[in-house]
Formats: sequence, structure tokens, C-alpha cells
Amino acid sequence: MAGSIQRITVIGAGAWGTALATVAQRAGRDVTLHTHEPETAHAINTDHENSVFLPGIPLDHEIRATPDLCAAAAKADAILMVTPAQFLGSTLRQLAAENLASVPIVICAKGIELETGLLMNEVAEAAAPDAALAVLSGPTFAAEVARGLPTAVTLACADTGLASALADALGTPSFRPYTASDVVGAEVGGAIKNVIAIACGVVDGRGLGQNARAAVIARGLAEIARFAAALYADPRTLMGLSGLGDLTLTCTSTASRNYALGATLGSGTSFTDAMAGRKTVAEGVTTAPAVLTRAAALNVEMPICAAVSAILHEGAGIDATIEAVLARPLRAES
Repeated sequence: MAGSIQRITVIGAGAWGTALATVAQRAGRDVTLHTHEPETAHAINTDHENSVFLPGIPLDHEIRATPDLCAAAAKADAILMVTPAQFLGSTLRQLAAENLASVPIVICAKGIELETGLLMNEVAEAAAPDAALAVLSGPTFAAEVARGLPTAVTLACADTGLASALADALGTPSFRPYTASDVVGAEVGGAIKNVIAIACGVVDGRGLGQNARAAVIARGLAEIARFAAALYADPRTLMGLSGLGDLTLTCTSTASRNYALGATLGSGTSFTDAMAGRKTVAEGVTTAPAVLTRAAALNVEMPICAAVSAILHEGAGIDATIEAVLARPLRAES
């Protein structure tokens, strides 16, 4: 079935979108990359490099960039949505107006909509109710993917045939999509791990030690699992690439935007100063309050996510917040 998915459009020319364009091109697909900025499209088409978001990595001459959203999507056999999470709905509504219902949509953004608390697949279903949806998630640093280093991801879709076709269309020896049917579980793991990564960065920036970071990862995974269970996700998904795999990577490396932000805050930099001049999105910043909105509706306790949200958005002191978390009553682990 991969032969029917030959033309792939990537919406969003940040680091991850650009990296996925290289993946699709290496897999032999005809790739169009959409970017909001005409100057970025011009640079990609003439210099064959995204010097703003993925500098130093040459792009194949066959990757074409355009600032025209509708033109980018018009002839696609599949569309990879790599916009920031908070813009997924508005972008999909523009595409839905182009009568693209027959084109599969692969959600590659990791987050929860701030205003509604909806997962990205729920946002997509509301914006483009007739589209076939899949989710691509997993432990993926964009620069490593773009350089062709070995990477494995989860490609989740309720339609197993479509999942296999998409995996065949994107898969290469260095980029291995493992198919799954649990869209919700893949979404939850990919979204909430960004919040836990900020917490891990704070722990390291504060010099609290590797034991403490390991505890945050483990208890963070417990929060993710509780949230996923309330949405009837398959618990096995959280032990896979889009769960534990992504969580481990994002919580332990300075290459993670979310971890790096937390480390900066933990070292004493204010949130305003830490965010000043950033060209890339740390999705955990908006996911933290968004996940609490949904967790409250589900009656799920998320103390680490609540602590991160308080530090980011409520002016809570880091030391006092850590003390409050450590003072929580002891309880059974499970």
C-alpha cells in the first residue's frame, strides 16, 4: 500500500517538521514542506538548509518548501501535521475547507490544547471530522533524525491497514515506525512527558541529584499512566516508544528544549528571562496548565504537573514548591 502514499506534505518547518521532511525524502517520497515564513521557504529552496530551526544540516534538493498552505496540501497523499500544538486546530480548519477529507492526517505535534484540555487527536477530529487520523510519536531529537541516526517511533492509527501503509511510506533502515492502534496512549505519553522533563530540568538545575531525577521520572510516569487510564488507553502503550522511551530521552538530555528550560529555571533564572529570545517552542509550558484542566475533569491527581504549572504560570517559588511536593503524605506506590 505504500505505493499509494507517494506525495507527502509536511505542515510546519520547525526543526521536527524539517527533520520529518528528510525522513520522507529518504524513504523515496515526493516531499513538500510548508513554512509560514516566505524567507524560510526561499532559504530551503535555494540554500537547501533551514538555517533558523535546523542549522548546519543540508537538505536534499528534492525537498520543496512553500509558504502557501493550500498549495502545499493540494496534491498530497498524506499530510504530516508538525505545527506547534496550540495551532493544530486552526491550521486543520484551513485545510478542511479545501475538501481534503480523503487525505490521511498524521499528527506529529505533542501537546494538549490549552483552551479546551483536548488531546491533539480530539482537536483534529473536531477540526476535520472526516479525515483519517494517525499519531506519530516517540523518542526523537530532530537533529539526530535529520542526520540519519537510528530512530524508532510509534505510529498509532485505529485503521491498522493505514498504519502499515504510513509506516511503509516513511520507514527506512534508520527510521523505524512501529505500528499501534492506541492513538490516545501515544498522544498522552508524548504530551505529558514534556511537563515531566521540565520538572527533571528543575531538579538538576537545583543540584538535587540523580536519585531525585530518577524519582521524578518514575513518579511522572505514574502520573502519565493514571491520566491515560482515565481515558481508557492501553497501559502497555506507556511502556513503549511513545511512553517510557520518549520520557527517558526528554528527561535526561540538555538537547531537550523542555529539560533545558527547567534546568535554566532551576539554576535561578526567572521564567521571563528564560523565555526571552527563544525561537523554538517548549511544548511543556502550555501543556502543564492544559493537562491540569483535563485532569480536573477526569478527577486525576497530577502533583508533579501541578508543581511545574505553578512555577511557570503562578509565580510559585521553586524551593517552596519542591518542599510542598516532598511533604505530601506517604502512600502505596501503586
